[in-house]
Amino acid sequence: MINDAILKREGFKALAEKWGILEAEHFITLVKRESFDYTEWRAGLFEDIPLDVFLQNAVDFRKRHT
Repeated sequence: MINDAILKREGFKALAEKWGILEAEHFITLVKRESFDYTEWRAGLFEDIPLDVFLQNAVDFRKRHT
């Protein structure tokens, strides 16, 4: 497991690369401002992705990061 500083840095970098700095900051602000149940949010995060697609993505990710 990576430490908190690296996780925050790499997480923000990923958001900024995907959406740009402005939208990444907007996302962080939304998460910090709104009270929400992370466990509930996480449970529904991938509900629209078919299981076979999810599993293939996991296998592909593992191959790229081994």
